[in-house]
Amino acid sequence: MVSQPATSTQPAIIYPDSDGQLMADNTKQFRWINIIHYNLEWLFADNPFVFVAGDLLWYPVDGNNKLRQAPDVMVAFGVTKGDRGSYQQWNENNIAPQVVFEIRSPGNRQTELDRKLLFYDRYGVEEYYLYAPDKNDLSGWLRSQSRLDAIDPMDGWVSPRLQIRFALSPVELQLYRPDGSSFSSYIEIQQQLEQAEQRVTKAEQRATQAEQRAARLEQQLRAAGIDPEQIN
Repeated sequence: MVSQPATSTQPAIIYPDSDGQLMADNTKQFRWINIIHYNLEWLFADNPFVFVAGDLLWYPVDGNNKLRQAPDVMVAFGVTKGDRGSYQQWNENNIAPQVVFEIRSPGNRQTELDRKLLFYDRYGVEEYYLYAPDKNDLSGWLRSQSRLDAIDPMDGWVSPRLQIRFALSPVELQLYRPDGSSFSSYIEIQQQLEQAEQRVTKAEQRATQAEQRAARLEQQLRAAGIDPEQIN
């Protein structure tokens, strides 16, 4: 009798899309996560090979679903845009997110932040930024050869990858795009759009009124027996 080859009964590894943790502990932390996330999405909206995500589980090693981290915001260059349940690095041409942001909340323990820094250092992050809005404190790390080294000073720092500038006012962090315009909240963007629409509407109204005045003048000239086309 010919023996049959043994078949593997090992179950497929599942990579959960959620770690059961809240995205943010308070409104201030949530607001900053959204500001950074959406402004970076707008900044790279025309580049199909820049992937920006918020609170997405990143699995760096195939076969290990316990080894994971969910940066508040992460940016991966060389990765196509699109929806994902998680960032499984081996399915993304083994490209690690080059830039990550964390927004610190009062509930974050220092040991937890230390573990995150170690994780980002070990698995290839090039730039790591940590902002504590309650204390208006900003820290950053940049990969130098094989490790992440602290950036000092951070005030005025320009990200090599993102080309955005960091500035610390007495009140809070300020972020600026490469063209010098500042990052804005969704509400501020909406207000800017509404103001732009109002300006366009007013310009259209002025143009319509000018056309109406010209038409009335032409009628008056013709009524007086004057050909408007003969008037210079």
